[in-house]
Amino acid sequence: MEVTLSNLRPPKGSRHRKVRVGRGIGSKLGKTAGAGNKGQQSRTGYSLRRGFEGGQMPLHRRIPKRGFHNPFGREFAIINVDSLNVFSKGEVVTPDLLLARGILSSRRDGVKVLGNGELKVALTVQAHAFSRSAEKKIASAGGKTEIVA
Repeated sequence: MEVTLSNLRPPKGSRHRKVRVGRGIGSKLGKTAGAGNKGQQSRTGYSLRRGFEGGQMPLHRRIPKRGFHNPFGREFAIINVDSLNVFSKGEVVTPDLLLARGILSSRRDGVKVLGNGELKVALTVQAHAFSRSAEKKIASAGGKTEIVA
């Protein structure tokens, strides 16, 4: 049979009648209307607060809290100087280029270059932060460091 605008219908079984809860004993969901017998959850207006454990001390209050979490702290994606040796001489290394080459998996709140290893190529490295040893090693290899805002 050809489908035209005049005989369009939804596929068989895709449409269901709305279940009319609490409409007599012959309706399958009469009397308690699927809420079971007694208890807080069978009452109207019941809503479960997130993390509520029936009056027991909730998990987020049972677990000890320690230390300080800085809401303004930044978590850098870290890269070492020795992993910059894959670039050619005079190249400008940006956080986007590091991501594109697969050297970084994510940028997080920025990129910080640390001074582990040796740099054998003169590069212009752009990052959000540098350690002092990284700055020295990049400069001694003939490169430059630029801080990205």
